[in-house]
Amino acid sequence: MSKFTYKVKHICKQSGARVGELITPHGTITTPVFMPVGTQATVKSLTPQDLDNAGAEIILSNSYHLYMRPGHKLVESAGGLHKFMAWNKPILTDSGGFQVFSLSSLRKIGNEGVQFSSHLDGSRHIITPEYAMDIQHSLGADIIMAFDVCSTYGADFDDSEKAMKQTLDWLKRCANHHTNDSQMLFPIVQGNMYPELRKISIEETLPYAQCGIAIGGLSVGEPKSIMYSIMDELMPYYPKTMPRYLMGVGSPDCLVEGVLRGIDMFDCVLPTRTARNGLAFTSQGKITVRNGVYKDDFSTLDPNCDCYCCKNYTKAYLRHLINTNEILGGRMLSLHNITYLIKLMGKVRQAILEDRYLDFVEEFRKSPQYV
Repeated sequence: MSKFTYKVKHICKQSGARVGELITPHGTITTPVFMPVGTQATVKSLTPQDLDNAGAEIILSNSYHLYMRPGHKLVESAGGLHKFMAWNKPILTDSGGFQVFSLSSLRKIGNEGVQFSSHLDGSRHIITPEYAMDIQHSLGADIIMAFDVCSTYGADFDDSEKAMKQTLDWLKRCANHHTNDSQMLFPIVQGNMYPELRKISIEETLPYAQCGIAIGGLSVGEPKSIMYSIMDELMPYYPKTMPRYLMGVGSPDCLVEGVLRGIDMFDCVLPTRTARNGLAFTSQGKITVRNGVYKDDFSTLDPNCDCYCCKNYTKAYLRHLINTNEILGGRMLSLHNITYLIKLMGKVRQAILEDRYLDFVEEFRKSPQYV
């Protein structure tokens, strides 16, 4: 019996959106789901207990950063990522393809893999598809990602096609090298903003998808309308019996629109990154608490939230913390933002189960939360 199974629990009669369950060796994930990002084996400023209390069922870490430090072999010697960071629920690791893509001035892509200079000390490294698998095998996440090439927004057709074909070639090598049945390999669909390339990519990727498929190369600078149009093009080709994961997307509006377009899994650093800059997602819209208007505002951050931050602190106090660079400010806003997005996904699932997701989307689009 497979250690990974996915079952669709309900399909909304109104919209076609769905609620499902993904079973992994470290627990069950109810989809649609938002995954907080713990890039370097920690969701910045939050403890595993914080995440558990917020309702997180799975988190993401990044193999590139953990390879650079402390090193994947050290994590393996600690008993794997779950033990290393004291998180006993599912973990997904990104292959590092996007991070290497971000090092545009420091890397060179070839058929064998990627040569790059460390962003830390300039040392030279090479990651091949096989080595990307070895790194993730050592980290021990439940879900691991194929090594891919993400082309830049605005790339021409030829460059985008070359990156897509390289991703497919590397996928074959990843699949051949991956032998650990306690880890599920998700292949990644690429093709930039060209529908014809996206269709080729997903058709040739599907044979390698066993219990999940990822959509990469979106939310990389393109207008949201273009991202949604690519998702619309891909919808008819999605597998019906496994989860679909949209990589790097996490704003409230994109989560709601993504589910409408067949997506089951999301991740993004947005809720914690914006929190450290003083921005909170709330039921009343975005609030930038560092602004002067909140200097003597002693109301709660979000009256409809029961997280520790909202139950205990006022906007005035949170503004004071952020403007004096106190660690507690970013920590509390991070806790709130993560809680907000997880609760939003709970509302999304409930609307699907009640066959009213189109109504939910229309109401959400009119609300101040649609940002």
